[in-house]
Amino acid sequence: MYPIGTQWWCYTPTIATNKPYILLWTVSGCNLDRSRLLFTYYFKLQIMNILLIYPESPDTFWSFKHALKFISKKSVNPPLGLMTIASMLPSWWSKKLVDLNVRSLSDAHLNWADMVFISGMSVQRTSIIEIIARCKKTGKKIVAGGPLFTEEPESFSAIDHLVLNEAEITLPLFINDWMDGKPQRIYETTEYANLEQSPVPDYSLINIHDYATLMIQFTRGCPFDCEFCDITALLGRKVRVKSTQQIIDELDNLYQTGWRGSVFFVDDNFIGNKAILKNELLPAITNWMKTYDYPFVFQTELS
Repeated sequence: MYPIGTQWWCYTPTIATNKPYILLWTVSGCNLDRSRLLFTYYFKLQIMNILLIYPESPDTFWSFKHALKFISKKSVNPPLGLMTIASMLPSWWSKKLVDLNVRSLSDAHLNWADMVFISGMSVQRTSIIEIIARCKKTGKKIVAGGPLFTEEPESFSAIDHLVLNEAEITLPLFINDWMDGKPQRIYETTEYANLEQSPVPDYSLINIHDYATLMIQFTRGCPFDCEFCDITALLGRKVRVKSTQQIIDELDNLYQTGWRGSVFFVDDNFIGNKAILKNELLPAITNWMKTYDYPFVFQTELS
């Protein structure tokens, strides 16, 4: 309730089920003489079907393609980046995720979509080019981001919108411009994201049983600057961390999906911030594991 002059107003937003592109905003008020007022305003709400596509990884040692058959899994890891992107999109947009490492991309998927989001790495270039060609053939708008596109934006002139660097910064800019009907082609930043603003990934978009391990990200960045590694070029040398509560929330989320088994902390250097890790995160994870009777086995990388 909000007082405006001599009246009290109550604002109630609802989405009309019979008008999928209209937001109904009902405004009711009461004068001091208790006469009732009721207004309904109509705002156009852009409801989109978003198809997130993760490209196929080639048959290399790191794909474990042949070993996965022995444990009846289709891929090692799910596309954590795209699942995080999905959580950042407007809640009223419909989303589907197709991971080409576990299933094929059908014409029905593309026909359903209003817009396609792609992310990927250099090793997935061949699959990415094939995805772009199929999307263009069906006239779909493409939004792309992730390591490959951030490092080589000039190589992908067919992409409609490049949302580069860290999505916590650049994706909201794109969404706002899209809503206003004036999206730009390239969104980029020299700043690094505050990971405390990063949402819990949307695991509802995948079948968790397709994968050998699920994933959590605690940090980005690395204090080292090894010549063979592009992590610092992409994410900087300052180690940024999620809060301990964020990690506990993500563990809760994984537990609620029914997953039991391996969880991979995808950080490029898990011990980049040793003080927070030892004094805050590890004790909290230890207590969480005891509470839930040790449902997970953790893996990570460190140096």
